[in-house]
Amino acid sequence: MSHMQYDTLISARWIITVEQDGEVLENHAIAIKDGRIAQILPSAQCASLQAAERIDLGNHVLMPGLINLHGHSAMTLLRGLADDKALMDWLNNHIWPAEGKHVRDDFVFDGASLAMAEMIRGGTTTINDMYFYHAAMARAGVASGMRTFVGCSILEFPTNYGSNADEYISKGMEERKAFLGEELITFTLAPHAPYTVSDSTFRQVVELAEREDMLIHCHIHETADEVAGSVTEHQQRPLARLAKLGLLSPRLIAAHMVHLDSAEIEAAARHGISIAHNPASNMKLASGIAPVPALLAAGVNVGIGTDGAASNNKLDMLAETRLAALLAKVGTLDPTAVPAATAIRMATLNGAKALGIADKVGSVKVGKQADLIAIDLSALETAPAFDPVSHVVYAAGREQVSHVWVKGRALLTQRQLTTLDETALKTRGEEWRNRILAR
Repeated sequence: MSHMQYDTLISARWIITVEQDGEVLENHAIAIKDGRIAQILPSAQCASLQAAERIDLGNHVLMPGLINLHGHSAMTLLRGLADDKALMDWLNNHIWPAEGKHVRDDFVFDGASLAMAEMIRGGTTTINDMYFYHAAMARAGVASGMRTFVGCSILEFPTNYGSNADEYISKGMEERKAFLGEELITFTLAPHAPYTVSDSTFRQVVELAEREDMLIHCHIHETADEVAGSVTEHQQRPLARLAKLGLLSPRLIAAHMVHLDSAEIEAAARHGISIAHNPASNMKLASGIAPVPALLAAGVNVGIGTDGAASNNKLDMLAETRLAALLAKVGTLDPTAVPAATAIRMATLNGAKALGIADKVGSVKVGKQADLIAIDLSALETAPAFDPVSHVVYAAGREQVSHVWVKGRALLTQRQLTTLDETALKTRGEEWRNRILAR
């Protein structure tokens, strides 16, 4: 193989493959060619390899990039605007009015770009988003180099972006056309929630998703109030209603799924839906503790998301992964619930499965695309390192993410963003702050 010219050769103290839970390769290297992992081999065998770029990382973990399975990226511009409020008060009296005044194309592009910078610096390589002005979100994804799933929000009521469900759908599908050739950009259908979307719209979404082979991304069973409201209005819980409408399938990514009975957990497993678990947002909005251990035990695919920066307020997937592990333990009073290796799989490979890209990313495997991150464990805060899997989940912080690659392209090198201008983003953030405060 020595005659092969690789693009990049990265060696590190540890590689967490996520191919098997807890699998760690010590002193190994990854050779990248044309954006793919071409070889994984002991570092000692690298001397004879030809590579355009060699990156020798000392006390680092190399692992798959983190996959943020549920976000509203543009809402970074509303971070901290209205904290410590109940969900419906927060939405109706604070977030929706602010969005009504300000959300348009440039708001979404700037807010999403800021979010992507934060996410890249935290080791996130894929975002599954849900918002408005989808071309702006997609352009931000192209500019940042992140793998971006653009969720086209669908509701019955008017916003700046559209007047009714039909218009949201037609505008989203129109904006999608311009990005069909972009490998890292994928549009999804995002009916907002059972309480904002009618039966006929849900049916239309299912039909369109099947015809166009698209994913469906929806907030479901987030709060006890949502479930109770559905029982009053529809005489059944939201999941039962959605099952009747044909929404439950492997195409569905259900965000939150906090309030579930055992029959609903079984239904989620039977229909092969994926769940985006958002522990920090669920805690901050006091929505509750999702039954993640029971879902995993039933065979449901559960990934991890941050939700928007207005209800978290960090887009920090490492912190989220730690919270997912801790919340599962205190929620069940079982310290063995969601061990570190399971939490890492949730934040990587499970997210990839939910998005239908597990054949491309989510683990370190020859042939997969090189969506990789390096975490420096040489810091005082992570000394000594007995088990890198445990350290990534319980001890390391996002400030220790040193490098990020998507499809072999460096988006972060030695903590420096390579595709986005940090100074310009901070300036734009300040401009939006002044605009929003001026109302």
